[in-house]
Amino acid sequence: MSVRPADHAGSWYTDDKRKLSQQLDGWLADVPDQVLPIGTASKQQGPVSIPAKGARAIIAPHAGYAYSGPAAAWAYKSVEWGNAKRIFLLGPSHHHYLSGAATTTHTSYATPLGPLPIDTPFVDQIARDWDLERMSPRTDAAEHSLEMHLPYIYKMLSLTFPSESSFPPLVPLMIGNTSPHTERTYARHLAPHLSDPSTLFIISSDFCHWGSRFRYTYYAPPPPSKPFNLKNWSAVPSAFPIHASIAAVDAESMDAVESGVHEQFLEQVERTGNTVCGRHPIGVFMAAVEEAGLGKGEGEEGRFRFVRYERSGLVEDVGDSSVSYCSAFAVF
Repeated sequence: MSVRPADHAGSWYTDDKRKLSQQLDGWLADVPDQVLPIGTASKQQGPVSIPAKGARAIIAPHAGYAYSGPAAAWAYKSVEWGNAKRIFLLGPSHHHYLSGAATTTHTSYATPLGPLPIDTPFVDQIARDWDLERMSPRTDAAEHSLEMHLPYIYKMLSLTFPSESSFPPLVPLMIGNTSPHTERTYARHLAPHLSDPSTLFIISSDFCHWGSRFRYTYYAPPPPSKPFNLKNWSAVPSAFPIHASIAAVDAESMDAVESGVHEQFLEQVERTGNTVCGRHPIGVFMAAVEEAGLGKGEGEEGRFRFVRYERSGLVEDVGDSSVSYCSAFAVF
């Protein structure tokens, strides 16, 4: 047995088992039974129920729980957990450079709430068949984009299954700085699993990281004005503050994801430079939906619907910064 430690417990989130469980329960309880989707396309379809029966894929954030924990609950509460037999967890790589994808060498992932099993035989198989790298224990422990989802996964499984021994196992995938071609290559491997009603998909991503410390100060005023990068001396119209521009760019990114068109999402991120840290995991999954022949037409299965948008703060000054947190689900 090889267990990945809960490396960020006690810093990014509490390592107190009872307190963590209560926090997750509270955030889940705060999610209303019906919500109005926030994406342009899905708003036109009216309110949706949470939990949404049949939701098998989500996008949820991975920052410290003080920032992203409440937003993530909106995604996690939408999932149909009862039929799950395998859970793919896709996250970006923040510290280890790779142009492809990697998976774990561990047999379980620890959380303060309890362990989560890894689907070791399947992971070994796809590592060979998909030509995946294997994360070193140090790389695995350092990557927070995967770990920050583990307590939520454990909580939802504990509310659904009778014991830890009956939990469906994880398939962790760390997606690197992939090209469009590479994303489509992984998508062809992933696509057959979309038709399996017992397989869930969790995609880890924050959205806009704005500020000079993120090297992203893009400002998009309303047309006909052209977007530009703010400098310390730049004047910003009071009628359209920086946080309004951030929200507008994030809304474009969410609409591009909701379009179900992989190329449209890639184009929007390239054009605006939006610092969506999970753009490559999102891209792989969107390409897999296309490869499977899903997500076509209005309201078709496999299309994400965004139901929550939050930010760490509202940027007013060029010297400020913020990170955006979005939650979405897709029904199959």
